Amino acid sequence: MKKKKLSITALLFLAATTWVSAQTVTRTSQGVKAEIAGEKNTVEVSFYTPSIVRVVKYPSSLEQKPDIKSLSVILSPEQTKFTTKEQNGQVTLQTSNMTVVLDTDKGTLRFADNKKNTLLVEQGSPVIELHQDGADKGDYRVRQAWKLDKDEAIYGLGQLQTGKMSQRNQTKHMIQGNTEDFVTFFQSVKGYGLFWDNYSPTTFTDDEAGTSFDSEVGECIDYYFMYGGNADGVIAQMRTLTGQVPMFPLWSYGYFQCKERYRTQNELVGVVRKYRELNVPLDGIIQDWQYWGSNYLWNAMEFLNPDYYNAPKMINDVHKMNARFMISIWSSFGPMTHPYKELEAGNMLFNMETYPQVGPSFWYPEIDYPSGVRVYDPFNPKARDIYWKHLNKGLFSLGVDGWWMDCTEPDHFVPKEADFDAPTYLGTFRKMRNAFPLMTVGGVYDHQRATTNDKRVFIMTRSAFAGQQRYGANTWTGDVQSSWRVFKLQIPAGLNFSLCGIPHWNTDIGGFYLGGSYTKGLSDMDFRELTVRWTQFGTFCPMMRSHGTDVPREIYQFGKKGEPYYDAIEKYINLRYSLLPYIYSTSWEVTNRQSTFMRALAMDFVHDKNVWDMNNEYMFGKSFLVVPVTDPMYTKMEGDNRISDFSTVKTTKVYLPSGTLWYDFWTNETFEGGQTIQKETPLDILPLYVRAGSIIPRGPKVQYATEKSWDNLQIDVYPGADGTFCLYEDEFDNYNYEKGARSEITFTWNDARRTLTIGACKGEYEGMITNRLFVVKTVDGQQKYVVYDGRKVTVKL
Repeated sequence: MKKKKLSITALLFLAATTWVSAQTVTRTSQGVKAEIAGEKNTVEVSFYTPSIVRVVKYPSSLEQKPDIKSLSVILSPEQTKFTTKEQNGQVTLQTSNMTVVLDTDKGTLRFADNKKNTLLVEQGSPVIELHQDGADKGDYRVRQAWKLDKDEAIYGLGQLQTGKMSQRNQTKHMIQGNTEDFVTFFQSVKGYGLFWDNYSPTTFTDDEAGTSFDSEVGECIDYYFMYGGNADGVIAQMRTLTGQVPMFPLWSYGYFQCKERYRTQNELVGVVRKYRELNVPLDGIIQDWQYWGSNYLWNAMEFLNPDYYNAPKMINDVHKMNARFMISIWSSFGPMTHPYKELEAGNMLFNMETYPQVGPSFWYPEIDYPSGVRVYDPFNPKARDIYWKHLNKGLFSLGVDGWWMDCTEPDHFVPKEADFDAPTYLGTFRKMRNAFPLMTVGGVYDHQRATTNDKRVFIMTRSAFAGQQRYGANTWTGDVQSSWRVFKLQIPAGLNFSLCGIPHWNTDIGGFYLGGSYTKGLSDMDFRELTVRWTQFGTFCPMMRSHGTDVPREIYQFGKKGEPYYDAIEKYINLRYSLLPYIYSTSWEVTNRQSTFMRALAMDFVHDKNVWDMNNEYMFGKSFLVVPVTDPMYTKMEGDNRISDFSTVKTTKVYLPSGTLWYDFWTNETFEGGQTIQKETPLDILPLYVRAGSIIPRGPKVQYATEKSWDNLQIDVYPGADGTFCLYEDEFDNYNYEKGARSEITFTWNDARRTLTIGACKGEYEGMITNRLFVVKTVDGQQKYVVYDGRKVTVKL
């Protein structure tokens, strides 16, 4: 007599190891485990939260799931309530926020929201292909594909130089490089995200056959599906999974000056002094490489170059002018350095060919003088300890304020199979390749946090991977070319990177290499125009930093006060500082409410399909629509020279997203959304629009971020919709905010009543402002002065 097959529902109260459906499906404490006989694979579905589910697939021949310690994921599974139902060869698991359906015959999964609307479906059989020999013997090549809707837009994958906004219809080999930083994550306009937790070289493909990740090495297929409902919700889930964003110091949102490179301490200090003499705001000066001397001393983490004759005095001189000092450090060491010798003794150095390839200070390789520089193994905790020990002793103890971690991908010239076969502390270099920046940046953050909580970690890094947002790091786009074409590419690069949940990002203003684009350097007016437009873009990036090689980049290299290029650059540096209360409050939204600085238009206007693939506009915070000018307008050829021609004012096309009223920031003229307009763009005008309902605090004119307190702020109100804004303050450069040392003042605009309510101040910290003057202005001409003592007050306008 045939036995009746039991359903999972009937076995909810049985032990987690009880087998169901002829030993095919088992309920676990977090989900289900199923052996897929036809595929000879086992699938495990495990809820981490009601909105995040992990999927693991491995050969059924293995007795149990591989014991993997993720480098990106730091969330431990929460106790999550879910129901299960088995019917018609399918197991349905449902939480309060999402539904997962497992086909027990094919082993494929379907993901849906809590109303059963399909979000994503697996497609075809997974690939779990055993490496029979070689350094990765016993591991697998792993691949999984999914089916997306035909018109579905997806975003993420890291920082790419393709110019694409939506990441559909492409194949991309994902291995960290100088100007492209890969994150094996994408999110959809449908409100879900997918993180493929693998660090080996991976190929992403999206074509008519499906969308897939295909990784060279893995212990199993391992990915996380998350549902957030919208882009902000997905980012919140990704950070819940991989780590939250710490607060950056206020000074990090000011203006930074550097170049390749300041060659003496007198030159560096002189730049800061010159900015102070010109009354142009500046918060940071950055020392690039070779302060250590020759390449045999590469990254010694000491001032061994005699042109830096008194490094403590240099840093102190910078501090006395109320600026911060950052310095370049690398992931590799020359053979004459103390770190190299200590790491070599512990077998913690790789043998790959990396930069620089020669010993003396030559730019290009000279094979007669090999440098012997070697990359260290950041996957080894002892190596990270050694790295910090020398960094702390040689630089941090001198008062260095921030780290420019260059080459964190790292540079890997002439990649050989033997290089990828080389063991790291956690597996072959091939297996761990893409997580290198996460580990090397994380090592510095963790050690500085363990050393002191009185100075916030601030890192600028050339590469990144999933989870790096938790390490106080700002990623920049590497050594990009100085050209209008490359400038255009940086906008979608930053937006897609931000959509991976990593919010701090910037570029070299003006581009790094002039190369063949501008052989006449600063005398080429087209390069000056490019620098002005890139500066305008940089004003509305999380970090504003001018840098590059071939020619110096300080403001006074572009003329003097009263001249168009100088004046335009100065205008935007000052604009940046006036917006610091808005920017710093936005940074609290990023930390406390999982928000994002640079917002692709699909984040805030997903209902408007016109913006789904728009790669040249974005929101900065939730108020400003930014439209960088990415084409030359004011240069012409005269003989062999490009000269300035301001005889005709040109225009730029602007699309205003639908569903809101927009204000021109410069003129206060209003426009209904859902239309394309032409904006006149003389050299000093960036098309900039403010969303109706916005409340923008404006700070005082300053020379550095903390020069004046925010006890007298202008509050600009943009009528046309209700709105709120939270003004956030703390001690600006320590971690006391984590213990509650901070304040919040919420402004609420009621458009129908034309009232602005300034809520009671919440929180306190040592030295906080208790009495303020707010100058409240509506952009349609109303103005009121408000004396504020921390108690709620309502203003009628």
